[in-house]
Amino acid sequence: MMAKGIFITGTDTGVGKTVVAGGLACALKREGLDVGVMKPVQTGCIETAKGLIAPDANFLINITGVKDSVDLVAPYRFKEPLAPSVAAEIEDREIDIEKIITSYNLLTKIHDLVIVEGAGGILVPVWKDVLFIDIIRKLSIPVIIVARIGLGTINHTLLTARYALEHGINIIGIIFNNTNSKEDGIAERTNPDTIKRLCNLPILGILPFINNLNTEEVKSGDLCSIFTEKIDIKYIKSFLSV
Repeated sequence: MMAKGIFITGTDTGVGKTVVAGGLACALKREGLDVGVMKPVQTGCIETAKGLIAPDANFLINITGVKDSVDLVAPYRFKEPLAPSVAAEIEDREIDIEKIITSYNLLTKIHDLVIVEGAGGILVPVWKDVLFIDIIRKLSIPVIIVARIGLGTINHTLLTARYALEHGINIIGIIFNNTNSKEDGIAERTNPDTIKRLCNLPILGILPFINNLNTEEVKSGDLCSIFTEKIDIKYIKSFLSV
């Protein structure tokens, strides 16, 4: 039996969760799985005459080629680039946690596996006192932590990993993402081994800086090849088998 989902969380905002979610989905599809994607709450949407456009959700849909509607992939979408709870309050709307769970369950009936991307980190409020870690626990799925590779990542990554483990979250491992094009320094070269030693979690791989990250210029095959080369997809797939 295979676990039905993976939750992609980050040590912070802007660490590359969307790229990791999309790349993992593409790479696992190459392994023969029918993979769906989900971004339960998308903030920072773009307002158009036709309504709000959800960039992250659209990226995931386009890069993976799934046929699921954006309403199912991203049941909640807000304009302001803020924590979901705050963005919802500004628009005088409520977030129904059960709607998120229902959408996820529907996706698991359509696909073998669903990659779920959070917003920010595990302690970001989704609605009132419900945090993303509470969503993870309700979904009962393992987590992959996405972290920057540069200076400061040791503290952020250890805090995220230790808090998750202390609250019963199953962690598959950590993916480091190079978020800038600068040449690696001492911190970038030593951080992964230091973090592995201190938290005893698998380092699933280190992603290089990727130029022109948008659905028009980065094709699913290109992203899939990067993830197949740089990320331990075989380990992730084996971890899901229970």
